[in-house]
Amino acid sequence: MSSSLETISALLGADAASLLEHQCQTIPSTMLHHPGPDHIDQVWKDSNRNNKVLVNLNRILNHGRLGGTGYVSILPVDQGIEHSGAASFAPNPIYFDPENIVKLGIEAGCNAVASTFGVLASVSRKYAHKIPFVVKINHNELMTYPNKYDQVMFGSVEEAWNMGAAAVGATIYFGSEESNNQLVEIAEAFEYAHELGMATILWCYLRNSGFKKDGTDYHAAADLTGQANHIGVTIQADIIKQKLPTNNGGFTAINFGKTHKNVYEKLSSDHPIDLCRYQLANCYMGRVGLINSGGASGGASDKADAVRTAVINKRAGGMGLILGRKAFQKPMNEGIEIINAVQDVYLNEGVTIA
Repeated sequence: MSSSLETISALLGADAASLLEHQCQTIPSTMLHHPGPDHIDQVWKDSNRNNKVLVNLNRILNHGRLGGTGYVSILPVDQGIEHSGAASFAPNPIYFDPENIVKLGIEAGCNAVASTFGVLASVSRKYAHKIPFVVKINHNELMTYPNKYDQVMFGSVEEAWNMGAAAVGATIYFGSEESNNQLVEIAEAFEYAHELGMATILWCYLRNSGFKKDGTDYHAAADLTGQANHIGVTIQADIIKQKLPTNNGGFTAINFGKTHKNVYEKLSSDHPIDLCRYQLANCYMGRVGLINSGGASGGASDKADAVRTAVINKRAGGMGLILGRKAFQKPMNEGIEIINAVQDVYLNEGVTIA
């Protein structure tokens, strides 16, 4: 049973009316491909994705509490590399054991669990048939000093396929010095993953110290992240993972690249749902699902923050949330409660596409 609209409103607090009643006047919902039970038939059936890819997309979309809705709730626990094992698991050491990561995904009713080669391989025979695996094939490791914005392949696409993965995930740091190499590398990896029959999920993140200008950080600007998304779908990602936009105007403030005044005057506004919708527009108007990340754990406000992100993503037309640290850095029962609260947003028919 999902949470009532009143419960969701209470978690949103003072922002409830603004987030639940907003109607987009920028890019109308009629232009979007909406998530739904027929997503594969409506979007992918006539694409170049082969039957095996469609089967694995179907596995993900039809698993867990959100199965059959067209929405996804994915548990990502790859931070042991990206953020270090200590920073990730010291708050709750049970997750140093990979089995507990997979158990959390199963108990919380997630569509899939995304993690490293090591984590998923260590328990693949026991769990690969019980919850779809998304194997994260590259990472930015933090042992290089000074650290740099790069992604290193930690294994092969074929290795992910051999362990029964439904999908592979990868990160490209758009804007970094190594981004061109990452782009070629992941485009080739995604091509091979599709050939073998796995779906593909791209973490479309920005990394460049120049994206901070006059005290404002544009790493999550709608225009910059939107273009990262657009490049991501170009290399045939089936799902795009992106941070929720926090501002706009990165191209104009930093004064690089090319943009258009309509992006800021007509196709977006300051409202968080409109900013997220511009991200979605760059995912071929929702043909490729947009999932936003849950972000770091903030403590007592984590549940409310996660629900807020889910409401923005759903009302913008997104496909779901990929939430990790807010869940696994707490006792398992609390983590499950937070993930279920996010899922309840997507199950609640009163939370509509704006």
